[in-house]
Order: sequence, then C-alpha cells, then structure tokens
Amino acid sequence: MKLISWNVNGLRACVQKGFFDFFYKEDADIFCIQESKMQEGQMKFDLPNYHIYMNCADKKGYSGVITFTKKKPLKVTYGMGIDEHDHEGRIITCEFENFYLVNCYTPNSKEGLVRLDYRMKWEDDFRSYLKELEKNKPVILCGDLNVAHQEIDLKNPKTNRKNAGFSDEERAKMSELLNSGMIDTYRFLYPDKIEYSWWSYRFKAREKNAGWRIDYFIISQCLKEKIMDAKIYTDVLGSDHCPVCLEMTL
Repeated sequence: MKLISWNVNGLRACVQKGFFDFFYKEDADIFCIQESKMQEGQMKFDLPNYHIYMNCADKKGYSGVITFTKKKPLKVTYGMGIDEHDHEGRIITCEFENFYLVNCYTPNSKEGLVRLDYRMKWEDDFRSYLKELEKNKPVILCGDLNVAHQEIDLKNPKTNRKNAGFSDEERAKMSELLNSGMIDTYRFLYPDKIEYSWWSYRFKAREKNAGWRIDYFIISQCLKEKIMDAKIYTDVLGSDHCPVCLEMTL
C-alpha cells in the first residue's frame, strides 16, 4: 500500500503547477493533502478511482484537508469532536478494516509564538484523540505537523530555537506523542538521513536547501514490521512543501 501526504499551500494554485501530473504518476492508494485553502464546490474532481473527503475551514481560503482513497472507508469523521478545535478544517479520520488513517494539518504557533498556548492545548487533545482511536485499531497519522522534532530535522537549529515549529514546547509535545507508543516512520528507517519537506519562500531557502522536515507519517508501534519504505520527494515543486510517502504491507 502506498500512502502520500502533501501540504499543497492552496490546491487550486498547486493544480496550475503540476499537482495532477504527480498525483497520476504516483497512483497512491491513499493521497492526503493539507492546506487546500478552498470550500466544497470550488473545484471539480474527475477521479473515478477515488473516494474524496474534504474538511474545510469555516474561514474561506484558509487551512483545509482532503483525503483521496481508492478503497472506501468503513467510516469517515471530521475534526476531533472538540468544538474549540473543529472550525479550521484540520482533521479527517478514515476508518478501514485494519487501521485508522488520520490526515492532519496542525495549527502553526505563528510568529512570536502568539498561538503557542492554543497549540499546546491542541497537542494534548489531539494526542488523547489518537490514543482513543488506538484502543480499537492501529493508527496511521500523516500530514503537516508543523514541528521539526530534532536538530537534524532543520538546516539552522541554533537560530530557530525559539521560533514557531522548533520551540522547546512544540518539540516536547512531539516527543510525548512518540513516547506514547508511536513511530516517526522516516526517522525509524533513516536515523541519520538529512532531507527536508518545507522551505520558506524567503531568502532563496529552497535553492539553498535551508529547509525543515515538518511533514510526517507516524504510526502505531504495532505496525512497524509492516513498514516497507518512507520517502521525501524533495524534487517535486508546486508548493513550499514537497510530498512525503509511506509504503506498507497492509
């Protein structure tokens, strides 16, 4: 099974930059996108092989996640069932026979960490949500989780220590999630490999490869024997993020 996740930073814009060329070429069983920045009905999809599920933000042109899946889920839910968190179109959960697939776009703590307190509440509630799911069956979480966990996961760790995405607080929450019995699949396979999945549009960051790895596939511990490969498509353009992939024997 091939699963792909990509923060497209506006799907309609990304479509103009070759999104569907990549989509068709990779032919993933499940393809998740974040930051769709659109409402339902603003784009028509001619994808007869896929079931399509959208969670849009109340605010137009903001956030939003979409899951494309060849196999129809047993059940699909939107958000985590907490009103405080469920108006920004950040989560879609698809239940399949042997696992849950959670497509997530984690809130950014923003410049000056002005949204850090909210982010901490989100992290705790989201971790609890995942652990509740895990009581029933294993979880595969993917998406832009807006944190570089370790120093190896970004080009300039020292100068970013107190910035959104690399604050001590955000990194500690990622540690809590992994310590609760989940695996960062890319780092599990490649503990020393340096690749990034996001580059700022400023300062020619992508040209210099001054990036961050903030897009993940994280899975329940019991699925680790089923991991085949994890990839970061660093050469795929169209967004300030690039796609990431997980291949499993599921």
